[in-house]
Amino acid sequence: MSPQTANAIPDVQNSTDTRHIAINKVGIKDIRHPVRVKDKTQGEQHTIANFNMYVELPQHFKGTHMSRFVEILNHYDREISVASFEAMLSEMVDRLDAQTGHIEMSFPYFINKPAPVTGVNSLIDYHVTLSGELREGEFKQSIKVVVAATSLCPCSKEISQYGAHNQRSHITMDVETREFIWIEELIEIAEKNASCELFGLLKRPDEKFVTERAYENPKFVEDIVRDVAIALNQDPRITAYIVESENFESIHNHSAYALIEHRKN
Repeated sequence: MSPQTANAIPDVQNSTDTRHIAINKVGIKDIRHPVRVKDKTQGEQHTIANFNMYVELPQHFKGTHMSRFVEILNHYDREISVASFEAMLSEMVDRLDAQTGHIEMSFPYFINKPAPVTGVNSLIDYHVTLSGELREGEFKQSIKVVVAATSLCPCSKEISQYGAHNQRSHITMDVETREFIWIEELIEIAEKNASCELFGLLKRPDEKFVTERAYENPKFVEDIVRDVAIALNQDPRITAYIVESENFESIHNHSAYALIEHRKN
């Protein structure tokens, strides 16, 4: 298409809107793209991320240029990484003439874990979301990790003659950081403060170990979030956090849930 032809096509998005209502977020959701993520043991890991990309739209614009979000994403080809996240956000704000921009990048992250007794290796996945906001030149970043683990009920253990009911827990940490933190470090915090961590593959000696480990380490949902919060409070790189635990109960048809939100001074 020649420049003359392009100029002849109306640009409706740039037309004036007379309703005088600004929009906080406008953009695209749930577009997938290859990314590279730093891996503490392997150097880096290639995975597929789902992106949400938004900008703030001033009250006088009718719409934003949706195609530019996709152009920016494809401009980085396969070179999107945590390191390039801020640069991509800055480019998005500039190209869309916005004061504020947001990007969310969600992806599965895999760790090769040895079983606790036999040492047999297997992959286990975690759900990670990296969020960034650029507001009037100030960049903020947070990372959210969802970790599946085991919790065993202290009350059930106390009142039963034998056994105790347990359940799978989803421990979620959404942390703001002032400097780089490994995904593996956050995963370790969650797993250490559950009754027991999960493994992809267990032989019989491993199964015996994790069963007894959970029994010896009972945790209410309240215990999990408080213990995780203590660990996050002790890390000077973390400036704020939300920690949640949802226990998918094995003897009820509902979940148990707890949340702690804290911003450090």
